[in-house]
Amino acid sequence: MYLIGLTGGIASGKTTVARRLFQHGAIHIDADELARRVVEPGTPGLEQVREAFGDGVLRPDGSLDRAKLGELVFGDEAARAKLNGIIHPAVRELSGRLIDRAAAENPDAVVVYDVPLLVEAAVDHPFDLVVVTEAPKQQQLRRLVEERGLEPGQAAARVDSQASNEERAAIADVVIDTSGTLAHTMSQTDALWHRITDEQRAARGEA
Repeated sequence: MYLIGLTGGIASGKTTVARRLFQHGAIHIDADELARRVVEPGTPGLEQVREAFGDGVLRPDGSLDRAKLGELVFGDEAARAKLNGIIHPAVRELSGRLIDRAAAENPDAVVVYDVPLLVEAAVDHPFDLVVVTEAPKQQQLRRLVEERGLEPGQAAARVDSQASNEERAAIADVVIDTSGTLAHTMSQTDALWHRITDEQRAARGEA
């Protein structure tokens, strides 16, 4: 199995790169989706969140009220750290199981673990390659406002709450520049895929 850690700031083109790798045949595991799964009704994670933040973060049907929880933790470092202390270990355990399953089902699988907070959460899976998508901050802000409808202040807060491009670049094996055209992003991703498949063939002793 070949394991890629894919990360990048909000609105940095990470989803585009993940989708392209999936089209080439990679298995895509989305950390954001896993973070939702570990706090579904009936999970230990949801019970821990309720114990930490009170019944007010639950909807009448028992599911997590993400908006209410967001209000409590946004801008409160201690509260966010408490929440991360619940979510991150649960996601780490679940992602590990999914990665192991993919490897068992196909030893030649290419698995893309898509982790927005790879730096912040200190994700330590044994990645063969860490890929970072990168766009200038002003471009991230413009995408958030124009494509996602955020207010400029909201967009800036989202970007500033994440690791910097410099922090992500420090752990990157490959940086994909998404500041240009979609075609340019795709061509870099295609080149990455060819590099991976070449490495896999070499590891198997194939010409």
